[in-house]
Amino acid sequence: MTSRALNVLAAFDQENPVLGLSEIARRSGTPVATCHRLLGELTEWGALAKTTDGRYQIGYRLWTLGMLAPVQKGLREVAAPYMHDVLFATRHVVNLFVLEDARALLLERIAGTAVGQPVARVGERLLLHTSAGGKVLLAYAPVSVLEQAFAELKQETRHSITDPSKLQREIVKIREQGYATTVEEHALGTSGLAVPVFGAGGRVIAALGAVGIGATPPPVQRTLPALQVAAKAIGRTLGATG
Repeated sequence: MTSRALNVLAAFDQENPVLGLSEIARRSGTPVATCHRLLGELTEWGALAKTTDGRYQIGYRLWTLGMLAPVQKGLREVAAPYMHDVLFATRHVVNLFVLEDARALLLERIAGTAVGQPVARVGERLLLHTSAGGKVLLAYAPVSVLEQAFAELKQETRHSITDPSKLQREIVKIREQGYATTVEEHALGTSGLAVPVFGAGGRVIAALGAVGIGATPPPVQRTLPALQVAAKAIGRTLGATG
């Protein structure tokens, strides 16, 4: 029975965050009657939540359990104060991304009342090629992740990079200069700047980014130093506590 419940939960993914009963039954290979019962139990427990139109989405309790994973919990706790420093210095929304299944998982976000409305929510997984943090993770990712990302260059806005050769050139540039930018590539009206967070052995464990409102990325001269100082402090602190 546990495996069937897990199969039901596995029916949800980035492209299908909200599903109806018949869709879940089909995608999980579960008989409709059994699926209906499991959905009721999972919803009652909090793993799933019902939408206003009677469909289902992942519930908050499942997300909070995921945040107890030692690596993510430790990274969020260490990064938070430094992210607040970046917010204070730049007045931009500050995001922390980690690589998960060839996506950029928004692990933490720090925002203030005067920095604009964020376009991504904590827990959301973004395409690697359309966000500044995602581009950083892509630039330092294993070959298998690169291949998967290049195989799904979806166009989220008219500015999204969908040409593999152009994206490859950008990846080379990111590695050379140490930061990535986006200009309305994930959502119109927002642009970003992000840097890598290095862990033990020089491995990139996260991407720290700032998001600005408008078609111009946060100014590099003012924003980049703040991000770099914070990213180094996060990596250093994690190394000291690891």
